[in-house]
Amino acid sequence: MNIGIIGAGNIGGNLTRRFTAVGHQVFVANSRGPETLRALAAETGATPVTVEQAARSGDVVVVTIPERRVEDLPTDLFASVPASVVVIDTGNYYPRQRDGRIEPIEAGMTESRWVGTQLRRPVVKAFNNIYAEHLLKFGKPAGTPGRLALPVAGDEPDAKAVVMRLVDEIGFDPVDAGSLDESWRQQPGTPVYGEDLDAQGVRDALASASKKRTPEFSGTAQSPGTFEAPA
Repeated sequence: MNIGIIGAGNIGGNLTRRFTAVGHQVFVANSRGPETLRALAAETGATPVTVEQAARSGDVVVVTIPERRVEDLPTDLFASVPASVVVIDTGNYYPRQRDGRIEPIEAGMTESRWVGTQLRRPVVKAFNNIYAEHLLKFGKPAGTPGRLALPVAGDEPDAKAVVMRLVDEIGFDPVDAGSLDESWRQQPGTPVYGEDLDAQGVRDALASASKKRTPEFSGTAQSPGTFEAPA
């Protein structure tokens, strides 16, 4: 499968490593240009490309950039991309630490629903609740006792099935987390966020989540600050 990845930070870099390791062809982009991705390309065999090329190179495209940077992407980024291409959003909203206030999210829109409106494209939410290092190192073969699981939320069953297959391929049990409007269950501040859980543990955590956004992940009039000094 051809996979485009927009964003080569902690999650994007490690998804590049994991997807290439299981045999996918990856086209990876960042905001600084393909020439800055030579080391990652040499390590993994991925192809460095522009953001526009990444969006047009894949059967799947992963958008894995800071939430506040989604609005900076070209408005027509996916205009000529076939509807069959699955778009994954891995993002999280950190208003006090990085992103500042995004009013529709503050008003209750799920993070990935907001991302989809910016991209003008349906998205599937996945790979957002796990630490990047764990994504790289903790994958296990299917059937391994205690294998970690990851939630996957989306509105289109076929697209969600593609993402769940990718989750399984890189060593995690995929758990259907419902529609995109249910994806608040895996946002920062919920029981599944940042936790290493097996499939039943993920289901239990999703079921016990509260829709009310915690103060740590709610914007203030002073937002943003930094991760060291949230505002």
